[in-house]
Amino acid sequence: EKIRIEIISFCLTEYRIAIDETIQQLFVECRLPNFLVEETPLSLPKSTTGHRIHYNYSKVIYVDKANNRARREYLKSMLLKPSLHTDSLRFTVVSDPSEREQDLECEDIGFAYVSLREIFQKQRDIIEQDIVVFDSQDESAAIGKLKVSVEALHALRSVYEECKDD
Repeated sequence: EKIRIEIISFCLTEYRIAIDETIQQLFVECRLPNFLVEETPLSLPKSTTGHRIHYNYSKVIYVDKANNRARREYLKSMLLKPSLHTDSLRFTVVSDPSEREQDLECEDIGFAYVSLREIFQKQRDIIEQDIVVFDSQDESAAIGKLKVSVEALHALRSVYEECKDD
């Protein structure tokens, strides 16, 4: 009765970002609307184009009946009432200013998505897969690849079975 999210690595493919001097350190945030916000505990130095930076960050979110009814209700509504904006985990690659540049703000560089509904429909977790990261300023442009795992199928099946019983 849990969802496991792993942020493994990020590979930059966009030259414009690779040469941008204001972008030095990157971290990754993971968000599910009304449910969860997590981020990698470390921001890592930006790599050159084509090379991976490794986060190896893993988080388990418990969705058991006894202690996490609100989370289960959210998952239930997500499975029963399709809406593009509520069924996806959103991964955000964020530029973290160095300590020398504390006057600068963190800035979203790009976004990638994993649909929990799609995991349920295909009956397959996502294990160490590259997902495309799209530019935060031009959603049609890919800027990199984020390798992630999202293990949610067991929990989603359990929530779905509960829906059928209601």
